[in-house]
Amino acid sequence: MDGFDTDTNVILIAATNRPDILDPALLRPGRFDRQVIMDRPDKRGREAILKVHVHGKPLEPSVDLTTIAKGTPGFVGADIENLVNEAAILAARRNKSSIGMPEFQEAVERVIAGPERCSRLISEKEKVIIAYHEAGHALVRRMLPKCDPVHKISIISRGMALGYTMALPENDRVLISKAKFNDDLSAMLAGRVAEQTIFDDITNGAVDDLDKVTKLARAMVTQYGMSEKMGPMVFGQRHEMIFLGREIGEQRNYGEQVAREIDEEVDQIVTAAYAKAEEILTRYSDLHHAIARKLIEVETLDADEFEKFFAGVPGAPQRRVEPAPRRNGGIPAPGSNRPTRSPSPRPAPA
Repeated sequence: MDGFDTDTNVILIAATNRPDILDPALLRPGRFDRQVIMDRPDKRGREAILKVHVHGKPLEPSVDLTTIAKGTPGFVGADIENLVNEAAILAARRNKSSIGMPEFQEAVERVIAGPERCSRLISEKEKVIIAYHEAGHALVRRMLPKCDPVHKISIISRGMALGYTMALPENDRVLISKAKFNDDLSAMLAGRVAEQTIFDDITNGAVDDLDKVTKLARAMVTQYGMSEKMGPMVFGQRHEMIFLGREIGEQRNYGEQVAREIDEEVDQIVTAAYAKAEEILTRYSDLHHAIARKLIEVETLDADEFEKFFAGVPGAPQRRVEPAPRRNGGIPAPGSNRPTRSPSPRPAPA
């Protein structure tokens, strides 16, 4: 960094995804003293990136990049490039000369959850369990006002998931409220609750849900200050592997009594979320059975098919749908009424 004269026109530019480990000497005034934060792109940014990657590729007239951008919150440039490439590959496999909205929709799910594994053999008994598990997730999400709207439910294996329930955020989200966290916890636990309620037994199918629930509930208490008993405080100092960015330990700055209170608060939050999911599935048991039976029959439900179950159901929140994008003098954009996807940050399929 030394050796340059004051009149030498040299500009140094550097990039890192770990600014927390930079040597303070690099950040002193006169050196790398101007920082530009490159965050994940918003909807307009994703649409602009899509335009770059679809350049030169044949698209059907129905393809609406605004709709695709809206359905991919949390995607970065590499994800969007992968999305467009997957859509092109799917169109080629289907012997199509252009890429349509169905290919983009399937590509979004491939990027998020992996390809469908239609070759996996599942017994009829397991198929029924998976159907009730996913129907439980979807029903509780639909009934809790703070949860993201359900976009698609499937009992076809995709990636490592035996089935999945996809929820699409209405807008890019930066701040998340305590009420939303609590509703999300209930939705994540709903699969396990459904198994216990319907079959009076449980399986290991909820292992990923339980892991997420435990981490989120503990973060609410120890990091986000969302526990009334513990107050607005942060407990523990996390240590990470400097060059790998992985957490390897936590330094406890509290005693055994506080540790017990934290465990009790986490348990209380999870228990309350479990009870809320149980209450919803018990109250709407007929809906739960109907959705599960339909899943067993057709294996996949999109948002519109799922919403038909709630026509005239008392107590069901009104479906939150934003107006379709308009162009050409007020005519809805082709394909703009099609559901799109992206379980935030990118939510993982349940």
